[in-house]
Amino acid sequence: MWRIGARGACGLRKLAMAVSAVAVLGSVAEPVWSEEYGAGIDLQQSTPIHAILADPDAFLGQTVRVEGQVLDVCPSKGCWIEIGDETKSIQIKVEDDVIVFPSDAKGRIASAQGEVEAIEMSRDEYLRWLAHAAEERGESFDPEAADIGSGPYRVIRIRGTGASIE
Repeated sequence: MWRIGARGACGLRKLAMAVSAVAVLGSVAEPVWSEEYGAGIDLQQSTPIHAILADPDAFLGQTVRVEGQVLDVCPSKGCWIEIGDETKSIQIKVEDDVIVFPSDAKGRIASAQGEVEAIEMSRDEYLRWLAHAAEERGESFDPEAADIGSGPYRVIRIRGTGASIE
């Protein structure tokens, strides 16, 4: 049988407390860090992306906050991100070289704030816009094969002022 003196018991108590502290600290979740872009986000309430896309005219000109997964990032200048989920997404377009989103943001969670805008285009303008988007992604685009219907050609997006990416 082991016999521990007063000094030994005190040392064991300290050791037990240290082991307990390490166990507690080890079980605490890692903090989530986020990167801020632009003017940041000051709106507390998010607007669902599906609500904006279902009735864009109700949101035109309004400043909104949206949240979702970063599905795509402008590969040439980092001047836009597309956020949402597998069913609905919206582009957050920022001023070139003022805010630059990193390419590694893809797949991460983002909050973005800005003004909802609609860009009306003719058929030719829309085809040029699609060709530009394909070029940015390094894809080919054949305007003759594009199945874009008869219009109207309207792009709903958010003119971004700030974002936070986890």
